[in-house]
Amino acid sequence: MTQPAASKLPLQEVAGYDVGIVGGGLAGISLSIQLARLGHRVIVFEKEQYPFQKVCGEYISLESWDFLLSLGLNLKQMNLPIITQLQVSATNGKIIQQKLPLGGFGISRFTLDFALVQIALSAGVIVIENVKVNNITFDNKIFSIDGSQHNYSAKVVCGCYGKKSNIDIKWKRAFTIAAKNKLNNYIGVKYHIKTDFPANTIALHIFDDGYCGIVKIEGDKYNLCYMTTAGNLQKSNGSIKEMEQTVLSKNPYLKKIFAESEFLYESPVTISQISFDKKTQVENHVLMIGDAAGMITPLCGNGMSMALHGSKLAAEQIHPFLHGSVTRTEMEEQYSRQWQKHFSCRLQVGRRIQRIFGNAWLTDSFIRIAKLFPKLLDKLIRQTHGKYF
Repeated sequence: MTQPAASKLPLQEVAGYDVGIVGGGLAGISLSIQLARLGHRVIVFEKEQYPFQKVCGEYISLESWDFLLSLGLNLKQMNLPIITQLQVSATNGKIIQQKLPLGGFGISRFTLDFALVQIALSAGVIVIENVKVNNITFDNKIFSIDGSQHNYSAKVVCGCYGKKSNIDIKWKRAFTIAAKNKLNNYIGVKYHIKTDFPANTIALHIFDDGYCGIVKIEGDKYNLCYMTTAGNLQKSNGSIKEMEQTVLSKNPYLKKIFAESEFLYESPVTISQISFDKKTQVENHVLMIGDAAGMITPLCGNGMSMALHGSKLAAEQIHPFLHGSVTRTEMEEQYSRQWQKHFSCRLQVGRRIQRIFGNAWLTDSFIRIAKLFPKLLDKLIRQTHGKYF
């Protein structure tokens, strides 16, 4: 599936590229496709091997539908569930259901990322798997990418490596050294299950200091993914299973799901040290895209669309730079402005919502108010989503 190992590539292939992309998730792979089709030589570095599972809500807003079609993904033939309804429940069992203003669809990252990689390879992108990028340095006009066994060079480098990486820590990005707070000390847990749940509905079930989403993906599978504080896990003796039994199952809907569903793999996929603190969109001249640029709270259900849209914004700035029509500084500044224009308001609203659903009393109050004023929930959803791009 992948290109030959780096050590087997011709010397000129290893030596230099127009664009180096660190991270082969949604942002990285979709960016690589766009740039390769514009005639640029692109290399992608991915630490895992495709296809692989990753912690993700696996719900995409329909605002991304046309963009994914333009990349060459044949969504219409994939028989994916179209999501039109939202449920939200509180720990005490109170629940509201409402139509989603735009809607979305469910698809696993295992399927989606792998399909996009095939398109990227067909477009001429070099994809290097199982490689950890140790550092990225910039010297005048060229980047050097330390790919463990080989060094690579590129005119532009993009960080698409997700929520937190060894590079963030090495560079001491502000969010990596921030004191622990209510926005930066979370863990994520994901399962695929078989269960009895409406195929057109996404549910968000609140529990003490956390929330769990469920949505249908391809086939007869459902994604069950939750986020909670590291403190909840510590109070459960470091046991995910114990936490699910003693904390999550206080919500009657979650208790039913965990008791009656068929879990399709024994151990969940997990991630720790998730941060929703503010991030910069350019660091050491590297353009940050996707979660590396800023992460919206998963309960808003729009992180995947933001990653895809962010890649489009980046491609629109990188292409003229490589053709010499704008300077590097102009490229970086314009990308940052466009990113802030499209996403900063969503992130702010997401942080406010995160604080509401981190408190049982506030969640219960919100649901009671939302039942009386359904347009309130509709307005919040619209503020965390965009338009077709």
